[in-house]
Amino acid sequence: MVLRHAIARHLKGLRNLSDRRRNILGQRGEDLAVKFLLNAGYQIIIRNYRNYYGEIDIIAREAKSLVFVEVKTRKNELFSHPCEAVTRKKQIKISKVAMAYLAEKNLAEIAARFDVVAILLPDNAPPKIDLIQNAFDLSDAF
Repeated sequence: MVLRHAIARHLKGLRNLSDRRRNILGQRGEDLAVKFLLNAGYQIIIRNYRNYYGEIDIIAREAKSLVFVEVKTRKNELFSHPCEAVTRKKQIKISKVAMAYLAEKNLAEIAARFDVVAILLPDNAPPKIDLIQNAFDLSDAF
């Protein structure tokens, strides 16, 4: 019985370590995405916007558009390219958050789009950053 509890605690510790590493990787990716977007002429409005429906990593302005940006970071493409993690389900969730943001700020008439920043952070190599503008449409999400 004691051994079972010790093993359970150990496994929980490993999961927590994995979560912390994933959070650190994600934060590093978002920081790189912000720098990349600023260099591309975007104006960052807010990071990690949250509401009842979920979270959007970055909300920015680019030219005359409001841009909702999802950032996906991976260490490699072993399982898939980072942008493939923005599934239809994730698109719907992001769209709901975006619609609530637009309503909250009375911005229903403003041009808006959804971009994805896909970042690969391999060990001992420079990051690879891909910007996919208009990655999906609000109308496609519902």
